[in-house]
Amino acid sequence: MAVTRIDYSQQIPNNVNLSDNRRLLKALESWQPKFMRWWNELGPLGFQGDDVYLRTAITTDIKRDSAWGYVKLPDYRWGVFLLDPDPNRTISHGEFKGQRVWQEVPGEFRNPLRRLIVVQGDTEPASVEQQRHLGHTCPSIYDLRNLFQVNVEEGRHLWAMVYLLDAYFGRDGRDEAEALLDRHSGDSDKPRILGAFNEPTPDWLSFFMFTFFTDRDGKYQLASLAESAFDPLSRTVQFMLREEAHHMFIGTTGIARVVQRTCDLIRQHGVDGRDVRRFGGIELELLQKYINLHYSVSLDLFGSELSSNAATYFSSGLKGRFLETKRSDDHQLVNATYQVPRLEGGLVEMVEATALNAMNECLRDDYIVDCQRGLSSWNKIIARAGLDAELRLPHRGFNRQVGVFAGARLDPGGELLDERAWSARLDEWLPTEEDREYVGSLMTQVTEPGKMANWIAPPATGINGKPVEFEYVRFEPRG
Repeated sequence: MAVTRIDYSQQIPNNVNLSDNRRLLKALESWQPKFMRWWNELGPLGFQGDDVYLRTAITTDIKRDSAWGYVKLPDYRWGVFLLDPDPNRTISHGEFKGQRVWQEVPGEFRNPLRRLIVVQGDTEPASVEQQRHLGHTCPSIYDLRNLFQVNVEEGRHLWAMVYLLDAYFGRDGRDEAEALLDRHSGDSDKPRILGAFNEPTPDWLSFFMFTFFTDRDGKYQLASLAESAFDPLSRTVQFMLREEAHHMFIGTTGIARVVQRTCDLIRQHGVDGRDVRRFGGIELELLQKYINLHYSVSLDLFGSELSSNAATYFSSGLKGRFLETKRSDDHQLVNATYQVPRLEGGLVEMVEATALNAMNECLRDDYIVDCQRGLSSWNKIIARAGLDAELRLPHRGFNRQVGVFAGARLDPGGELLDERAWSARLDEWLPTEEDREYVGSLMTQVTEPGKMANWIAPPATGINGKPVEFEYVRFEPRG
């Protein structure tokens, strides 16, 4: 795949030759000040004048070629970046498999494609809004910088979706682009489209869980769109995936550092279980509750186990499966089956369903395997500390609000309970108000370079070869 440099000489940095399309350029230039107003009003609160050590893409290969330096958040150069087109690319799946990919939107797929782009686009500013207060309780300046890197990249992912709407969907697309800034996370009148993006992110433990579990859902949704027969969408999200990897890294290593610190406190003070709270740590049982919550909420984001819409998306080529081209079947699945869970007579059983209708469950299965890798890495930390404990993913039916398990009362082990038994034990499995208050009490801001809050261990390494104690954010004078 070719690597293209980003043109930063333009008002809107891009690698799609915006200057050659006056109509599109005018539409995006009209949207740009509205985006900046949104950023200043609902982006990170209280840090807009500080210099932050950030990564900025300068080519489409950000792993090997990025610019690093101090940038004030409002001065970050957001723009439109796509991977270069593959002139030999063909549709990888569905009824049009083997045909040339589309460079324009087919009329019959206009509405579903627009909806897919809008839903994806709506999640990007939502997470920035959810996280806007976190800087005031950052556990270190290293973590503060990482928060801001996530925020600016989510902002650029919003730009990516707005570009597609403006470039390929005419007036309807422009209206949808405007609406992406009109809806706000948690707004009672104009909430975000997906429920998980209307929930608050009140503390850094929740932030690490969000970037591990919810951003990982985003990885799988983007990966399915990367297989789209609509080539501009595929190329756009392929670039987004390169940035999304860093967000999940923050979640994986953030939780690992919490686990490490908890293990250190247990060994240092000779305590176990809940007693670690006496020394300002987060006990493993409480970590398990947060895992239970964020994992179950993220499982709901994949939708129902059986979905005719998902079948249509696959058959028409709009979305594929995770790593579609690496699978060994016929990529059309007309007569194929797939096992999905069913709740029948108080028992959870696996049944055969048409593979096309089970696309959501197929994606969810891949996600679950990926999540388990993270838990396995955290459990190795616990094992190295010599502790007899283990973090686990709860049963996929636990605490679900979407699909066959919606409203069902399954415990984390998958046993079906009646309402009374569920209510009696719920505080064992999900964070209580007392738990949240305790976690909140730990959230004190630490901004001296190299220092860490008591509840989290330092990272193994710094960023871009810099030491952990590097001054990742330079604060303007307060007062």
